[in-house]
Amino acid sequence: MTRAVVRVGRRGWLGPVATAIAMCVAVVLLMLWLAGFFHEKIGAGEHDARAGHAARAGRAAPAGLKSVEVREVRLPRSEGATGTIQPVYQTALASKLLARVRQIEARAGQVVRTGDLLVQLDDADLKARVEQSSAAVDAAAAARDQARIEHERIAGLREQNAASEIELQRAETALKTAEAELARAINARREAETTLGYATVRSPIDGIVVDKRVDAGDTVMPGQVLVTLYDPTRMQLVARVRESLTRHLKVGQTIDVRIDALERVCQGQVSEIVPEAESVSRTFSVKVTGSCPPDVYSGMFARLLIPLEEERVLVIPAEVVRHVGQLDLVEVLEQGALERRVVQLGRTLEAGVEVLSGLRAGERVAAREGA
Repeated sequence: MTRAVVRVGRRGWLGPVATAIAMCVAVVLLMLWLAGFFHEKIGAGEHDARAGHAARAGRAAPAGLKSVEVREVRLPRSEGATGTIQPVYQTALASKLLARVRQIEARAGQVVRTGDLLVQLDDADLKARVEQSSAAVDAAAAARDQARIEHERIAGLREQNAASEIELQRAETALKTAEAELARAINARREAETTLGYATVRSPIDGIVVDKRVDAGDTVMPGQVLVTLYDPTRMQLVARVRESLTRHLKVGQTIDVRIDALERVCQGQVSEIVPEAESVSRTFSVKVTGSCPPDVYSGMFARLLIPLEEERVLVIPAEVVRHVGQLDLVEVLEQGALERRVVQLGRTLEAGVEVLSGLRAGERVAAREGA
């Protein structure tokens, strides 16, 4: 009975083991078959050739397909130099007197004409000086007239030998002295009138008031700035240009200036190139003058567009491009077949959209329906 039990136990253990081994072998063979172990091998070069041929073959182009040529165009190229708009003519009106401000007519942004009143200083004492000098002129003129009459009388007596020579010389000296006193009085009155004119500050140009520095009632000192103004019809761009770009500029050259705030481009002439470079930035100061729109103000930011050599770019119509996600695709017509190709696009130009890579000049691209 004991031997029979042992034999039955061994047979029960070998059966499951054999089954497991058979299943492992089957799984390994299946994996090798899926990996292509039992298929005919193809070399790497032959595989690449087949893949390239399949890619080039694409799909057949339908009859009557419209296509456009990839064109190469020449575009003017420029580089910008930043600068600031400044007036050509700007003046600061300062006081020449120690006086109190009696009246002020200027305000920031005001448009003024030549001769318009801007600031009126207290001139009561100056008017009094003018009146005094006028009275001194009248007195000197009367003394001169009396000396002339006396000189004529003595000269007549001298001709009749009724007066001595010394009396005639004294009369002539008195007349010259009176004439000199009259001239001195006239000059003193002219000086007083000029000083009185300093009390009335008027605009020397047609322009715009930038700012007023005083108010009515303030006491100003000689040399103190009262009002600043500039001529808006003559503006200039003062730009800092790299030394490598100055060779493209010359005095008198017509050049474009872009004002970013107005999104406008106006033209001017290079009026000055300062022949000294800044030691830190190695840039030259270039001034461009010209007429600008009326809404251009001093201190605005602008760019000087320096012309460089022309550049060559490839362009295609924007309608032939298909946008799939982040990719830009075109269909190139080559040997009667259409090849879908990924392109990298650049700027949008008047001649079309710029192609940075993916196409060559002269290739033809299929036009989309309705394009």
